Amino acid sequence: MVLIDLVIGGVANDKVFNTVELYFDHLINREEAIRRLRYEKPNLQVCFRTQRAIEACLRYKGSESI
Repeated sequence: MVLIDLVIGGVANDKVFNTVELYFDHLINREEAIRRLRYEKPNLQVCFRTQRAIEACLRYKGSESI
């Protein structure tokens, strides 16, 4: 068994899902779907899957009340 400590990857937002759904429902064509998806700002999700990954990558610096 292989245990993966850290997973990093892109996350699709609601705009991406909406565009894909419109395409699959044949409400927009391929070119329009690509045009809409091309300009989506990418974002990343980081998932710490083990305590070892947390301890290796994160350091608590403190907090402040707002």
